[in-house]
Amino acid sequence: MSKVAKTTVMIMALTILSKVLGLIREQVFAAFYGAGIYADAYITAMKIPTILFTAVGAAISTSLIPIYSQVSQKDGENKANDFINNLINIVSILSIGIVILGIVFTEPLVKVFAIGFEGEKLDITIKFTRIILWAVLFIGLNNILKAFLQLKDNFKVPELMGIPYNLIIIASIIISMKTNTYVLIIGSLLALMSQALFQLPSAYKKGFRYSPRVDLKDENVRHLIVLVLPVLIGVGVEQVNTLIDGTLASTFGDGVVSAFNYANRLYGFVSAIFVTSILSVVYPLMSKSLASDNKDGFKVSLKKTINSIVIFLIPISVGTMVLAYPIVEVLFQRGKFTPEDTIITGNILIVYIIGIIAWSLRNVMSRAFYSLHDTKTPMMNGIISIVFNIVLNIILSKYMGYIGLAIASTIAAYIGLTIFYFALRKKVGSFGGKSIFITCTKSIIAAVIMGIVTNFAYSKLAYVLGVSLFGKIASLGASIFIGVLVYGVLVIVLKVEEIKYFMDMAKSKLKLNK
Repeated sequence: MSKVAKTTVMIMALTILSKVLGLIREQVFAAFYGAGIYADAYITAMKIPTILFTAVGAAISTSLIPIYSQVSQKDGENKANDFINNLINIVSILSIGIVILGIVFTEPLVKVFAIGFEGEKLDITIKFTRIILWAVLFIGLNNILKAFLQLKDNFKVPELMGIPYNLIIIASIIISMKTNTYVLIIGSLLALMSQALFQLPSAYKKGFRYSPRVDLKDENVRHLIVLVLPVLIGVGVEQVNTLIDGTLASTFGDGVVSAFNYANRLYGFVSAIFVTSILSVVYPLMSKSLASDNKDGFKVSLKKTINSIVIFLIPISVGTMVLAYPIVEVLFQRGKFTPEDTIITGNILIVYIIGIIAWSLRNVMSRAFYSLHDTKTPMMNGIISIVFNIVLNIILSKYMGYIGLAIASTIAAYIGLTIFYFALRKKVGSFGGKSIFITCTKSIIAAVIMGIVTNFAYSKLAYVLGVSLFGKIASLGASIFIGVLVYGVLVIVLKVEEIKYFMDMAKSKLKLNK
């Protein structure tokens, strides 16, 4: 478990590096494009391949991991490599077909993602979409290679691929403002291509060898195809709900789509660091544990994963709610990003961050079901969550405007989590529910106290340091630091179970460095 923890910490560090660069990318975009017509068009066009087909790619890689583990154990590495090649070629052929269809039917496709777009905004979005659709080719390959490298215990490269991606887009934003707006979308296509190309050398070192074989009769590919649709619904529910929010947000006027995007980026920053990082290590381990019939190891991994996520995300959620507006202001409010945009984005962020615990634990439990080769339960849970989200979106947006969309997604997430928990408990028996409840309760108590202290600290520091950019950054940074210290002390005093584990790991690391 020590090796797993060290790998997870390493991935978190790499993810932070990549995501900080992603935030810089969003800051540059906000400064140059704000929350206007071109920003809305670009964000909507990018959603089509990166949200819809990333969910498909994620479903393929999620289904791939347990199947590859079985093939590798049963038939050896050569057969497993044949399976990967066959999958890459089939996905590539299907992707080309999807791109051609998307180009032919671009306008109705865009209307699905932005029902409120008309006139010039619609025309720009259609043109952007026809260019970026080619990214579908690389998204599938990217997810397959990422899953392959994770199975081979190479977690660094998949996390580092965000660096060239972000650098290319930042360069495209700057160049587009001096030349032509279409440079932005072409650069984004090249950025998505770079993610797949970045992983190829490492995959080769780990034994991947490409061969142009296509065998639709391969029983492993058929097994994966059977799994993909239900896994797509289960894994893609968060993306689908984001898509629904964005589509309905397009009816609330210029800038609201962009505001949802900026809030989602901040939400995604936290999720990627503390959830995706942990799951990328733990999910292959859970699959391997069950492949070797180690159910106790599976349950221990599941409990520790849930508790670790709870310990990190509860204080982050509370801290973000307290500091949402200054965070958005410091990160984005410059250039064409106005104070009104800050308020809208901050409102959405507060509501979304409340739901991050539910979405994150739901993702953990869905991976547990996939490790158990049960795709039906996550699929049904996903359908229920989506239905609740749609119904609540329609009702709440009518009375509460754009903020009702965010509230609907959060409520739907907690409904899905509750159903998931009892379904998983019924499936595998107890997996440490009492420990999870105690950890959750202690973390909430510590986080609430931390939130009160952080809010008080920020108000006092902002008054003393003033409203200059430096003053705002200093006030925000100092308040966050104080909050982290308060929460750290409180979880130690409250004897939260996993904290001792993290402290022991830190002590052993310090001893090794002496």
